[in-house]
Amino acid sequence: MRLISGIALALLSATAAPAQIDPSFAPCAACHSTKPAQNRLGPTLFGIVGRPKASVAGFAYSPAMKAQKGVWSAAELDAYIANPRAKVPGSRMIYAGMPDAAKRAKLIAWLKTQK
Repeated sequence: MRLISGIALALLSATAAPAQIDPSFAPCAACHSTKPAQNRLGPTLFGIVGRPKASVAGFAYSPAMKAQKGVWSAAELDAYIANPRAKVPGSRMIYAGMPDAAKRAKLIAWLKTQK
């Protein structure tokens, strides 16, 4: 009986563990959450891949970001994360950018799972 209880506890612990946070998300986590409807200094990144730009309810986007059309595709995110101010001049994003393409690809792959 103890063995079965131990196995059940181990299985519950394994399935209840929070999702692994990708280390490349660390610079983003200072201003963004990946939880639904949890805006911080920046809007939540929950479900960002494929989401229309400037569409998170309750977030006060800059006029420059509000003027953006389309959705956050992997390619659009890649360009924005590389250099936010160049991609959206007038954006309030204070992050200077992630020049490493491999890190951006890893981050975007991880963001795809946040839904």
